[in-house]
Amino acid sequence: MPSENDGVMIVLSSPSGAGKTTLVKMLSKMDSFEVSISHTTRQPRLNEVNDKDYYFVNEDEFKRLINNQEFLEYAKVFSNFYGTTRTPVIDRLSKGKNVLFDIDWQGAQQLTQAAANDLVKIFILPPNMRELENRLRSRAQDSDDVIARRMSKSENEISHWAEYDYIIINEDISEAIEELTTIVNAERMKRPRQPWLGSFIKKLITGG
Repeated sequence: MPSENDGVMIVLSSPSGAGKTTLVKMLSKMDSFEVSISHTTRQPRLNEVNDKDYYFVNEDEFKRLINNQEFLEYAKVFSNFYGTTRTPVIDRLSKGKNVLFDIDWQGAQQLTQAAANDLVKIFILPPNMRELENRLRSRAQDSDDVIARRMSKSENEISHWAEYDYIIINEDISEAIEELTTIVNAERMKRPRQPWLGSFIKKLITGG
């Protein structure tokens, strides 16, 4: 049962290049949102900072965390592990922050098993596949081979769209942000997420 001030866990998933990372960065600048920082065994990319973008660890350390059951979710993607530890998330939620998870469908399934009642799952789609490839190339981060792999994998990722609560087609970034914030505000107003309403209604009826 959530408390009166608890935030909401928000999963954002998408095929690579759909604009999910940009959306997460924009939301993270708002006071009510914080990004869950994942552990990963992959090497840092240019300008990525440890303890800010990811917790970069080796595979032995990652497996130690798995064995200690410290992850809410974890998955292996393109030969590297990614995962979210439990304690920092619970701490942020208790302070009223909405916690953003930039994870794939495998992580979303695990989070659903761990905390379905506090979870909102949103899938981000590109307007079309040509635009998806253009966005991947415009990042100038990956080789042609990696881009080809990501495009090939995108069909499988998109096939999981029906497992999500909401779908946003990210054609215009400003409209996508507006849709995202509208979803989160509505979710926080749901009756089960406002446990204080019971006592309020009682006082309202009795005049107390």
